[in-house]
Amino acid sequence: MNITPRDIPPRAVWALEQAGVHPLLARLFAARGVNDPAELDDGLAKLLPPSDMLGTQAAATLLANAMARQAPICIVADYDCDGATACAVAVRGLRLLGATRVSYVVPDRVVDGYGLTPPIAQRVHATGAQVLVTVDNGIASVEGVATAQALGLQVLVTDHHLPGPELPAAEVIVNPNQPGCTFASKAMAGVGVMFYVLLALRAELRARGAFSAEQQPKLDTLLPLVALGTVADVVKLDANNRRLVAQGLKRIRAGALPAGLASLFAVAGRKAAVATTFDFGFAVGPRLNAAGRLSDMTLGIECLLTDDPARADELARQLDAINRERREIEGDMREQAYQLAEELLDPHEEPPPAICVFDPDFHEGVVGIVASRLKDKLHRPTFVFAASQAPGKEHELKGSGRSIPGFHLRDALDLVAKRYPGVLLRFGGHAMAAGCTVAEEHLDTFEQGLMEVAAEWLDAATLTRQLQTDGPLPPEYCRIDMVDVLQQPVWGQGFAPPTFSEELEVVSQRLVAEKHMSLKLKHQGQAIDGIWFGRTEPLPPRAVLAFRLEADEWQGQRRVRFLVEGAAL
Repeated sequence: MNITPRDIPPRAVWALEQAGVHPLLARLFAARGVNDPAELDDGLAKLLPPSDMLGTQAAATLLANAMARQAPICIVADYDCDGATACAVAVRGLRLLGATRVSYVVPDRVVDGYGLTPPIAQRVHATGAQVLVTVDNGIASVEGVATAQALGLQVLVTDHHLPGPELPAAEVIVNPNQPGCTFASKAMAGVGVMFYVLLALRAELRARGAFSAEQQPKLDTLLPLVALGTVADVVKLDANNRRLVAQGLKRIRAGALPAGLASLFAVAGRKAAVATTFDFGFAVGPRLNAAGRLSDMTLGIECLLTDDPARADELARQLDAINRERREIEGDMREQAYQLAEELLDPHEEPPPAICVFDPDFHEGVVGIVASRLKDKLHRPTFVFAASQAPGKEHELKGSGRSIPGFHLRDALDLVAKRYPGVLLRFGGHAMAAGCTVAEEHLDTFEQGLMEVAAEWLDAATLTRQLQTDGPLPPEYCRIDMVDVLQQPVWGQGFAPPTFSEELEVVSQRLVAEKHMSLKLKHQGQAIDGIWFGRTEPLPPRAVLAFRLEADEWQGQRRVRFLVEGAAL
């Protein structure tokens, strides 16, 4: 592993300090490209305007017209956390704005697969809906949109995924990544796109005289859900996304959050009053995602839609139980995947440029998590495949991939599809995460194609794990109140949480729970506890460690602890 400190532009640090930013935060923000204090203004007024996003006005007109004639509207969701929050935002938002006939359909991961397929379009039509709105999907649903329109439905696609060569012929498409859209934030999650459509719809209804600016419904009640979906989907937290997340966190910390979200915090053992992006990504988000992976995301969406605290508690407990089951399945699959990967590795050589594993016993709902764990362990683009459980599709394998910086996974799949026509039955995704379906007989060909592309695109530097840090931690900041200061801003993908690095003395070390290393360290002469989760190999007496600050609570006392992320040994 290479540990490299970020550059810290002194002029930007000075400007931020002059604006009253804490000196350590000024350093951290400047190292992440913040040059102007105005970039740290997370007020709603600073959000990019909805009118900048192609299609929002047309979408607002379509929805306002539908509401005027009381046409039933049906939301087609996705079965991950972004899709669930986007669906809840759509349903809650449309009802807030006066729509009286709003329903939703969420595909089953196993039976239906992803997105607006022709059978899903038929199911929507059977509900009596006249308008179909996709959230977090639809940009690749050429056939599904055509089927819906043939059945007489108007289709509004809201999505954020990268479009393929052919766009669906929907009445309206809102997607910051579609051709011709100049919206400055291309990294918005599906839930953010739907929120923007609602902002545009409210402006349209206001222009039609439905309500005045003073009396208009407050859509900011949806921001806790927007924040959750944005962080859970691991999209880049650019300035606009950080504002959405910061506004959602403020409301959650103030106790203004939906009943279901409050219940999810409770079952996860987290305190909403001190919520952070970490809670979204590692506590609340996984409990919602578990429903889509192993059961039915209807459970998750209903949890986010209910205003009944008792019902919310019941649903949150069910989601928590499903998540425990998911963790057990994942643990078994992860060990099996590690063994399969080990068989591909020569102990005397570097791992191959890409990893591809399959086992007939793998569960397709968990392949993405296992691919992520394997990618983290080996630092290689990784695909994990499971046999499809859909009726009549037993010969198909469903694969989920996770990538490393410098290897665009969806583009790689596109190139494999062009070089080996017919091997990929379906594929889609982003730079860092993608999915595909192959016939079992073509798995070896797919693996060969993926290896070829990885060998061409990846060099030695890219294949070496890189960890950027914020350099040494000044000793005056190694105190418990700084943990709280560092937890206040919005950190996440593309705006990495503060990680420091320097040579530390390892005073003692012991293995806990057979898989974590508990450490006694010395930081610039000061004794400090440390923990390295997932590390079993002992450290030398002195080592350059990368670490984050966290609060260790024991018997009512809070002390600083170093959470070790890596080492340059």
